[in-house]
Amino acid sequence: MRISGITIPDEKQLAYALTAVFGVGLKRSQTILDELSITQTSKATDLSTDQENAIREKIEGFTIEGELKRQVAGNIKRLKDITSYRGSRHAKHLPVRGQNTKTNARTHKGAKKTMGSGRRKLEKT
Repeated sequence: MRISGITIPDEKQLAYALTAVFGVGLKRSQTILDELSITQTSKATDLSTDQENAIREKIEGFTIEGELKRQVAGNIKRLKDITSYRGSRHAKHLPVRGQNTKTNARTHKGAKKTMGSGRRKLEKT
């Protein structure tokens, strides 16, 4: 089964498999399946074509995938353009929401850059 160019995994339960689409989380997928009265534990291979089409229509009604990514990127660009504090944090690749950066924030800052101990070994003569 494919939705918006994304292949839904056949071996996973449907509630979890639908989260492969960017913009569809677990809660949204569970809500969609409940509205369409499809069991959440069923697999994608067990669905009929009518059920597949109903799920596809329901999901494509939301902002998902490329459109959502463009929207998020536009929001970040707007923050940078108005030179807000959050925008400057995005530009510097630092945590945006007030997290500590002295010891943590390795995910955002990248791998640790070690400068050396500062002491040189004396050469023996």
